[in-house]
Order: sequence, then structure tokens, then C-alpha cells
Amino acid sequence: MLKIIFLISLLLGSMAVAAAPDGARLYAAHCAACHGDTGGGGVGVPLSLASFLNNIDDDFLRKTIRHGRPGRVMPAFSKLSDAQIDAIVGFIRAWSEKPAPEFPATPVRGDAGHGKTLYDGYCAVCHGDEGEGGKGTGVTFSRRRNLPIIAPALNNSGFLAAASDQMIRHTLLFGREGTPMRSFLVQGLSEQDIDDLVSYVRSFETAVPSRREPVGKESRIIAAESSYSLDETVENLKDALVSQNFILIRTDTLEHGLVPEGEEDPNEVIVHFCNFSFLFDALTIDPRVGMFLPCRITVVERDGKVMVSAINPLYLSHLFNNAELDDYCHKMHDLYSAIIEEATL
Repeated sequence: MLKIIFLISLLLGSMAVAAAPDGARLYAAHCAACHGDTGGGGVGVPLSLASFLNNIDDDFLRKTIRHGRPGRVMPAFSKLSDAQIDAIVGFIRAWSEKPAPEFPATPVRGDAGHGKTLYDGYCAVCHGDEGEGGKGTGVTFSRRRNLPIIAPALNNSGFLAAASDQMIRHTLLFGREGTPMRSFLVQGLSEQDIDDLVSYVRSFETAVPSRREPVGKESRIIAAESSYSLDETVENLKDALVSQNFILIRTDTLEHGLVPEGEEDPNEVIVHFCNFSFLFDALTIDPRVGMFLPCRITVVERDGKVMVSAINPLYLSHLFNNAELDDYCHKMHDLYSAIIEEATL
């Protein structure tokens, strides 16, 4: 009987272990694409940076994963369970040889008015006049190469929900080695000055700027029926895109490279074009726009009907979660619409 009980306990124990979330696998599935396989950064900030991990607590990581950073590339992972998030946090924490710091829950009391004066003099140059953060996403393309991280948005609701007063205070006291964030004590501020700064940063909670609502109901494509033949429509597109200050790159069959040469459907054509100044500016904001740039418009003829279509940048704007990119996506939407309208009417 004891042997049976022992075997059952072993079985249940092994089942529990098997059921435990795999932090490495979850990180690879949800985080590595932006933060790198080993946390070295990419579209997302570097997570394995010692001065980052050694100065944030696990609760900050948990809340960041759960709530994300609205409008700042980092999405909210609302569908992950608490156990799955804990597993990811544990995997990230293993990159540091030090245990996670623990910060008391005691709120910091200071003079927010004086803190604003200090913020304007010491912080705004990196974090923005209103705490909106540095430009771009943090990848090499969009920052000076000697900076491993861009300044985060301090007025972001996700950041304010994740960062405790004491963690912010600790960061100001000691800085982040290897980043532009220097110790404010070393810069000559007193601990009271730092408390005032924390109080000002916390005051952003009542003044978080409004963001454009996500464009969740937008169609995935912009489409229109042409009143011209396929060849005429393609020629019209070429003229229209040039009139909108774009350069024609090439015209090809839609299936080029996907089927054996000579078997492409001639009634499916794709036009590639670009405005390189616009492309560079957009890539600086978020390199993920490279997924739909240079620009492409497709022309397809079926049963005597010619349809013209392009991916809808407004739909992508919603997916990217980058408020800085919204204006570019709106501008691109208007340009695509204007080109298609000019080519088809």
C-alpha cells in the first residue's frame, strides 16, 4: 500500500512539473522577436543589461508584460496567465547573477512643483518636455550606436502602473551604468531634490496625454474597381504615383518568384514604388514599417473586372502599437487612397 502511495505521489509530482509553464519557450514565443534571443535588444529594449535587471524588481517586469506600454511598441499580454508571466520573469531574471531587488511600498513625498523645475533642467532633454520619451523604438537604426537604450516614456500609463515610487527613486539615486541615465547624486542633487523629482514624475498619472484610439475596425486593405483595362490601370498608377512624389521601382507579375518562370498569371500585376525621404523618416520611427515599405499596389483582372488594392496602413498602425508611427500611417493611407483614386476614376 505504501508503495502504491509513493508511486502515485511521484506521478502527481511529475505531472505538476510537466504542467509548469516553460519560461524559455514562452520568452522565445512572445518576447525574443523584439528583445533578442538572449535579451540583447532589437525593436525592444535590451533586457539582459545588468544595470537594468539589477535595478528593477520582478513586480515591475510582471506589470510591464501584463499592461505593456500603450502607444510605445511594447504590447500588453493580457491573455497570458499569471503563471506564464511568472515563468517569463524567472527566465529573464536568470540573466543576472544578483537576486531581484526589493523596494518598499512606501510612497515618496516631495514637492512636485520644484520637481518640475528640476525635470526641465535635468530630464527633459532625454525623456521629453512632457515625459513622452525618446524617439524611435531603440533599435540600432533609430538611435546613435553608442546608446544601448532610448529614454523611456515616463508619462506612459503602463510605465506608471509598473514602476513604484521607490524604484524610480532608486534609479535616480544610482543611475543605470552603461546608459545615458546617470546618478543624480553624482550630478549634485540632494535626496530631497530626488524626492521632488519622483513626485513630479508620479504627477503624470493625472496628466497622461490622450492617445488616438486604436483603429481596430479599419479594413485590412484599400481597394477600388477600375473603369480602365488592366494595362491602362497600371499605366495610370505609374502616372499617379509620380504625381505624388514617388519613384517607380518596378512593375512585375504578382506571382514572380513564387511559381516557375513563364507560369505567372499575367492578369495579376504588382507595382513597387517609394519616396525615400518618407521611407527613411518612417524607418527612424519604427523599423517594422519595412514590412510594408517600399510601397506596393496590386492590380488584378477577373471576369472582365479590374480591381486595385493595397494594404491599409491604418490597420497596421493599430497592430504596431506605436503612437509616433500613427501620423505616418495616416499620411500613407491618404497617399495610397489618392493614387488609387487617380488611377481608377
